[in-house]
Amino acid sequence: MDIIPVLDVAHGQVVHAVEGKRSAYRPIETPLAKSTEPAELARGLRALFPFRKIYIADLDGIEGRGRNTRLVPALSQVLPHTEIWIDAGTGSRGAARAVLAAPIATLVVGSESLENVRVWHDIVADAPSRTVLSLDFRGNEFMGPEALFDDPTLWPARVIVMTLDRVGSGGGPDVARLQDIASRAGSRRVYAAGGIRDRADLDRIRAVGAAGALVASALHAQKITAGDLKEIAGR
Repeated sequence: MDIIPVLDVAHGQVVHAVEGKRSAYRPIETPLAKSTEPAELARGLRALFPFRKIYIADLDGIEGRGRNTRLVPALSQVLPHTEIWIDAGTGSRGAARAVLAAPIATLVVGSESLENVRVWHDIVADAPSRTVLSLDFRGNEFMGPEALFDDPTLWPARVIVMTLDRVGSGGGPDVARLQDIASRAGSRRVYAAGGIRDRADLDRIRAVGAAGALVASALHAQKITAGDLKEIAGR
């Protein structure tokens, strides 16, 4: 099972994400690092566990302020053997190519950033093996083209189920939604995102078909420990 730590980055700082309410995000406080600088947090995560992947939410790109082009190069210096998943609000083929120009980068495309399925086809055509689709939800609402949610044949090999209002909420993952999507995903690897609180939640989502999870708050609060990570990685 893949546990993928998350760094939400805005204005050059790692911030604490809460329920997808981005205007309320504040600089993170964590025992893993002495500052909010992304590379410093990456070092703290590296000391905790040799994660194979890390997920970066470039909030400047997502919110239309311009992509942080320094993020991937800076993090690749700290984590040279880690696959860097990055969501920068990519909504066009040109923007996708700019992200994929960094060989270590894996592009995450959030459904909330897509105008229609045609745009998704254009983006994923260039590098399907390096493109991850995030199916984004807020409450019961799917954020994106409905056809993309309804037709699993459009999904790539890796899919995130992102429940934005559960991010940083302590409310637990949306197990029912995750189970539904995993049941339709076939051989695709499905990752849970939003609401993971502890080791018990990881066991719950694994039981309904999740291949992994995106985790932030539980790592900083030490609710998921290095021992948990070692045991889970061995499965």
